Amino acid sequence: MAKVKYKFNPTSLNYEQVSDNFWSKARKLLGYMTTSFVFGLLIFFVVSTFYETPGMKSLKRENKRLLTQYEILNRDMERLDTVLNDIQNRDDNLYRVIFEAEPIPQSIRKAGFGGTNSYKNLESMENAELVVNTSRKLDILSKEAYIQSKSYDEILKLALDKEKMLASIPAIMPVSNRDLKHTASGWGWRMDPIYKIRKFHYGMDFSAPTGTEIYSTGDGVVREVNTIRGGYGKHVVIDHGFGYETLYAHMNGFNVKKGAKIKRGDVIGYVGNSGKSTGPHLHYEVHKNGKKVNPQYYYFKDLSAQEYERMISISSNMGQTFD
Repeated sequence: MAKVKYKFNPTSLNYEQVSDNFWSKARKLLGYMTTSFVFGLLIFFVVSTFYETPGMKSLKRENKRLLTQYEILNRDMERLDTVLNDIQNRDDNLYRVIFEAEPIPQSIRKAGFGGTNSYKNLESMENAELVVNTSRKLDILSKEAYIQSKSYDEILKLALDKEKMLASIPAIMPVSNRDLKHTASGWGWRMDPIYKIRKFHYGMDFSAPTGTEIYSTGDGVVREVNTIRGGYGKHVVIDHGFGYETLYAHMNGFNVKKGAKIKRGDVIGYVGNSGKSTGPHLHYEVHKNGKKVNPQYYYFKDLSAQEYERMISISSNMGQTFD
């Protein structure tokens, strides 16, 4: 049964029965709802601020676990980076030195990580800095590991070709010179016999009678058999592969043709006095990767340590060349 309400009327000094109309009831209902909503928001704010739901506790535990895994992963990648750097150093300074290969430039090992930001989609995440740095480290390590694997493929090929390379290196003297009497002038500054000025001598001269046999100093293919009026005169160039070439100048005659495959010790021609020359001799050069290098470093198949020292002394004391 609905409760009857009364209201005191000061005019009639009587209590009169109050009857609620629709709008009055609607206003009361709206007031109750507003009060309940505000009170509910207040409770939600207090609970969400000072209390954690089981779901929130679970998410926090999961987030903490993921952060710990990222930190462990970063430490593991730092150790892996140290190991990879050691492998790269050994590759450049040991393996490639043994096989006479050029080291891989750091600009190639470390390249490929500039330009467009490929981690932009990660920057909106919570702990974005940690996630982005981890992803970047992983990408760098993956690229460096790939380059290193390709390097080892090349080293393996070089190792398989080592026997061929050793046979191709110009490792003997180009004329018979066991007593070293044919050693004339070596690498370095010398007096030019024609112009009478100091010039750099990019090779080694061996004095010998005209017709003395000239030997190929390593396996290879004859790239040039040429005759010119001045300069080298009659000369032969042999491509030994692996970046090596040798040149034999001022010859009297040839014993090979262009394109011929030859072995170390094969007779390729004969000592002469052709071109810019003041007497019968052989001018001999060694080229490595397109640059002229000192031939005296490559006589390890011919000479003992004592003979080598004597040959260096003889060639260094000569004041001028024959060409």
